[in-house]
Amino acid sequence: MARTITVGLDGSAESRAAAEWAAREAKLRGLPVRLVHVWQPVPEAMAQAPVPGAEAHQHWTERIPRESAENLRLSHPGVEVSTEQRAGTPSDVLVEAARDAELLALGSRALSGLGGFLVGSVGQSVVARTEVPVVLVRTGEQAADEHVVGPAGVPSAATAFRPVVLGLDTGSPDDTVIAFAFQEAQRRTTGLHVVQGWNTSPYAVYTRGSGFEPHEEFARERAGVLAEALRPWRQKYPDVEVVEVSRPGSAADLLIDASRDASLVVVGRRVRRNPAGVHIGAVTHAVLHHSTAPVAVVAHG
Repeated sequence: MARTITVGLDGSAESRAAAEWAAREAKLRGLPVRLVHVWQPVPEAMAQAPVPGAEAHQHWTERIPRESAENLRLSHPGVEVSTEQRAGTPSDVLVEAARDAELLALGSRALSGLGGFLVGSVGQSVVARTEVPVVLVRTGEQAADEHVVGPAGVPSAATAFRPVVLGLDTGSPDDTVIAFAFQEAQRRTTGLHVVQGWNTSPYAVYTRGSGFEPHEEFARERAGVLAEALRPWRQKYPDVEVVEVSRPGSAADLLIDASRDASLVVVGRRVRRNPAGVHIGAVTHAVLHHSTAPVAVVAHG
């Protein structure tokens, strides 16, 4: 099967936002969009009842993907859009649908007043179990939100993209996550802001002579590690302007703060195959819930 940008669709405002984002991404990548509508069969008692419940349910499940596809084709001419209906548990169906996709887009409910969004149980389960990149898009996300404000001070999709933000753990940097972020920045012809959070080593003060400023020295060391990790990637993507952000504090807080001026935030998730089950990671979990920009979770070994 040809690679696609796959969307989990249920007719909600958040899934429609994810479909719109997927269409924009598909245009950047030159790929088709596949809308996967997951529905659960009508209970047997309802299906056998002499009421139009089952018929209305079937009509609704057919209408959602059809109308969504028509809307995408109208608003994104040139992007190929197909639909697919599958029955079953949403998280299981979406994990299976993602296996032959380039990436999977899902929606998230906006949290009014909290400057972020909420990832439901289905979204968290899919993120934790899917090995292709999963992008979470909040309700109300618009194309203009990913672009810098125009000269008139009005948001516009005609201006340049805001930068892509990458959260990087320099203790175990992964090529898959870094490459994804650089490629997304390159597609958008925008910069890449690489964020590293750190805490001053509690032992630094005991390992230097008098007059030593442990915080400043440790800060220089951490910045040097980040620069070294990015050196080969700067050479590989010379057209991507890279801004290195190495600061003390929580990596999650720094990424959430950076998301306010980002078109996309990229974080990693280590794939763990063990009896303890799946795991998202504390930083990724926090960013998923509170980033104001779409978040791409990239699984890696």
